[in-house]
Order: sequence, then C-alpha cells, then structure tokens
Amino acid sequence: MDEYAFVNRANWESRVDHHVASDGYDVGRYIDDPSHLSHVVMFDRARLGDIADRDVVHLQCHIGTDTLSLARLGARVTGLDFSPKALASARRLAAACEQPVRFVESEVYDAPAVLGSNRFDLVYTGVGALCWLPDVRRWASVVAALLRPGGRLFIREGHPMLWALTDPRPDGLVTLEFPYFEIVGGTKFVETATYVAHDHELSHPETIQFNHGIGEIITALIRVGMELTAFEEHDSVPWAALGDQMENVGGGEYRLRDRPERLAASYTLQAVKH
Repeated sequence: MDEYAFVNRANWESRVDHHVASDGYDVGRYIDDPSHLSHVVMFDRARLGDIADRDVVHLQCHIGTDTLSLARLGARVTGLDFSPKALASARRLAAACEQPVRFVESEVYDAPAVLGSNRFDLVYTGVGALCWLPDVRRWASVVAALLRPGGRLFIREGHPMLWALTDPRPDGLVTLEFPYFEIVGGTKFVETATYVAHDHELSHPETIQFNHGIGEIITALIRVGMELTAFEEHDSVPWAALGDQMENVGGGEYRLRDRPERLAASYTLQAVKH
C-alpha cells in the first residue's frame, strides 16, 4: 500500500466512531425514518433524476449514509471504501434499515479489478472524496472502466478553490494558502479533530491530501472518452469549512456570512461514457 493510502486509511479508521455517534451524520434517523435521505443526496435529488432499477456504485462511501440514500431511491447500490471499520458500520446501518446494499473493501484505483468493468449505469461520488486521491487522471480511467456505454458519472465535490484556502483566520480574511493544482506527493496535514463535533482527539491525526483543479478534472474525464453533460458551481458546502466565517443556510449547507458570492465552495459535475 502506498504511503498516502496507509496514512489516510488510519486517519479515516479513527474517524468512524466519532461520525457514527455524531448529530452530523444522525445515523439513528435513517433507522427511525425509512424515507430519510442524506443532506448530500437531497441537495442533488433533482439533478440525479430517476435512478430506480439502475446499477450504481458509490466510490469512497465511508459509513454508507449517502449509499443507503441512493438505495432508497430505488437503485441497486454497491458501496466501495478502503476502511474496514467504516464498511462494518455501513453494513450494520443497511441491515438495520433492511436495505440490500453491497459493500466492498478496496482502494478506488483497484475498483475495476474488484468489481468488474462495464458493470454500472451510474458512478456516484460525494463531497470530500477526490482530495484523497493523488492522480485524477487515473481516477477518471477507473470511472470510465466501471461504467457501461451510456453510463453516467455524478459527482458533487468540494471546490478546489475551497481546498486551496487557509484555515479560518482571526481577522476573517479568506486567503489562498495551499495548492490549487495537483502536485506530486500532496500536502501533509495534522488535524486532531474531524468535521463533526466530538470529545476526544483522533488517534491518527495525520493525512496526505491532494487538490485537483477544475480544468484537470474535466480534461481527465474527456481524455478517457467521457462527455461532460452538466457542471454547476455552488456557494455552499455541507459543513462549516471555514468555521465561524460560514453560516448554516439550511439543508445541512453552509456558506460565507460575508459576501458569499466570492467563493465557489462546491460543484456538481455530470458526464456520460460513449
């Protein structure tokens, strides 16, 4: 296993218990309310369209709340993640909700070998996924390999503009600090807390993250035979990415309090395989 994957998997393993117990993920609500969908899936519900009876793979599915939500829209869903602890939680949640979701342990780049090629009608990727992968061109090849001809990629992701910003500053300034473009080796961080409230520090706070510019992402998809069919930028993202500089605007979304039009915080992208 490459260093970035080894370090990042340990970090995500250490997040699982905090996420399962958090109000942010609100796992119990999925069990109590059979119609409940995640905020991330709800944000793009109209854009997703009808996915009933479609074969869907959710890459980097974590504890499976978005995966379960896709299944509740009628799709046959496979969730893939590299964290065995996250997948164990995802399987427990799906079983408690009586949803027949399949969960598979694998790194993203190994997905075609593990799941098979030309298998899926939809590849779905949620917010906060691409920043853990060092090579966006290789990721695009994985997407194209997984999809059947005519199949669709659907991704909502944190905007590379957001990932390039510095951590919240006391003076309230929003400033560029980190790479916008993909760089070899990525950027190392040490963060003792995850993005939901919790009492104890992460046991493995180190991560290695990778930004990918919008042009790099789109070009990578085009070069593997994908046609871009939709691209929208949003001024909100589903967590307070810049701390108190952001406000909750409903639906689990946060945007800048001051002049939110300055920041493209996330984007939704769709592409079709020919």
